[in-house]
Amino acid sequence: MKKVLMLASVASMIDKFNMDNIKILEELGYSVDIAANFDFGSITSDERVCEFKQELAERGNKVFNIPIPRKISDIKNIIKSYKMIKGLCSTNKYEAIHCHSPIGGALGRIAARKTRKKNGTKVIYTAHGFHFFKGAPLKNWLLYYPMEKFCAHFTDVLITINKEDYILAQNKMKAKRVEYVPGVGIDIGKFGQATVNKSSKRKEFGIPDNATLLLSVGELNKNKNHETVIRAIADLDVFYVIAGEGGLKEHLQSVITELGLNERVKLLGYCKDIAKLNKTADVYVLPSVREGLNVSLMEAMASGLPVACSKIRGNVDLIDKQGGVFFEPESVSGCESAIKKILNMDLLSTGNYNAFKIKNFSKEVVHRHMERIYNDNICESADAGRGEK
Repeated sequence: MKKVLMLASVASMIDKFNMDNIKILEELGYSVDIAANFDFGSITSDERVCEFKQELAERGNKVFNIPIPRKISDIKNIIKSYKMIKGLCSTNKYEAIHCHSPIGGALGRIAARKTRKKNGTKVIYTAHGFHFFKGAPLKNWLLYYPMEKFCAHFTDVLITINKEDYILAQNKMKAKRVEYVPGVGIDIGKFGQATVNKSSKRKEFGIPDNATLLLSVGELNKNKNHETVIRAIADLDVFYVIAGEGGLKEHLQSVITELGLNERVKLLGYCKDIAKLNKTADVYVLPSVREGLNVSLMEAMASGLPVACSKIRGNVDLIDKQGGVFFEPESVSGCESAIKKILNMDLLSTGNYNAFKIKNFSKEVVHRHMERIYNDNICESADAGRGEK
């Protein structure tokens, strides 16, 4: 059977964002192998990563554990991962490799150069948000921009998921083709039609029934910037819950304690049922410094939530003045002002507007885009190689 390799830096990238792509490829007649770091770095829990690995095995997917690091400074694991990926490409002679994540994507494309030239392996790369963008630190441009520009020469299809990246890739990257796909696709029905006993769910977290509840979902790291919201609500009569794990948990908890917010701000850890959590909240807040096209924001929109979010790439593709309010990412006063403004809007009509708008980013829409890309770049190429075209 014809084979494709799905490659990402960490297992959660495959689990959360690529199972639909795997299913599309399988429906097109391909066997899909999975390569990622299953040991560390995922944004989901260790328990979920183990479950996911077992699920893949039960589906019949071959799984290769590659120690791809999340830091570009981890040279040892970068070299080790490169050699392992190159070996996979040489041994399995894949029809195509679909890469994700900056480091994983670079390693995959460089490692596949020989098999791409010798065997015609198609190399597809999805940029889930370039690390260089308008307003990004200079070091990001110095490190990641040359890397992406170099790797584009070994890329048959470069997929971008927001408009800023798409324009940049068209103008600056020398990939054979540059495509725009509206995100990774979300299940509109799952989030829009979810039901929950709001009172009971709030009671789990110690939130009063009549309280105004703000929600953020995301890893507890510097980029997700939760501290800005915590400080912004110190003088507001609202409650705030954050769903996610990460290295800044202790720091954020210390800030919460320092501000006397232990009763009003809760770190929930990893939560499985975000759909019900969304239905429990009144407003969604996304304060990130950098995003590609944030999935949790799209899920919140599908759930009918109004939004206060940072004015950054990706977010501006999703939110407009009818669906929410923007603020500068690291401005505590700006965030506070945005939350006040959103609370003075008609929350129901604002949320309903978001629920309608996000239909353009549904799984069905993205599925059609990806099926076309796979058909045009893998299937037709394979047919041509067999003399069928």
